[in-house]
Amino acid sequence: MSRGLLDTKARYLQLAFNYDLALARQIIPTLPKNERIFIEAGTPFIKYEGMRGVREMRRLWQGHIVADLKISDGGRQEVEMAHQAGASAVTALGSSPVETLDRFVVACKELEMISMVDMLGVDDPLEKVMKIRHPPDVVILHRGRDEESTRGKVIQYRHVNRLRSKFDVIISAAGGVDLREARSAIFNGANIVVVNLVKPGDVWQGIRTDQDVPAIAAEFLATIE
Repeated sequence: MSRGLLDTKARYLQLAFNYDLALARQIIPTLPKNERIFIEAGTPFIKYEGMRGVREMRRLWQGHIVADLKISDGGRQEVEMAHQAGASAVTALGSSPVETLDRFVVACKELEMISMVDMLGVDDPLEKVMKIRHPPDVVILHRGRDEESTRGKVIQYRHVNRLRSKFDVIISAAGGVDLREARSAIFNGANIVVVNLVKPGDVWQGIRTDQDVPAIAAEFLATIE
């Protein structure tokens, strides 16, 4: 199973690139070569750069690359597209039709890719996973970027134990993750923390691109270990 590509006892840092290829080319070669670091081609990045951007990320990074396609239809076709571009993991939206999620998970298994279902906007992730014939490898508990500034909007860690009581899934935490939130995510049972690279002036939480990104990434790795 593609879950075998991940160590369920390890803690991973997923660095999300949401701008253009120039920034990825600037930062990725400077990062520590660590199997616990995933590089994410974020949804905005893919909209800017397409699969060409994912291919360039693969040239720059030998570890896991996540294509954050947030698939909502055409599950098999888009998984194949990401695979051909060099991604080792791909995302689908948990709000997608069950038929799409079934095709998505099966396609990922056949291509030995990591299937990630993003529960952005889904009230009960467990209920959704129970409707799928085969559970995904990773369930993402996600507070959206537009939700970060809303008072009381938090990553819903209460779903971690509920999901694990029924399924052998890896949990990813995303949305406004800084060092403090990363510690909270790991304390609450997450395996993966997703951290955005954020340009100066943007309001979102993450690692600012004008800072020492490799050093801060190393600090995150040490924090979540």
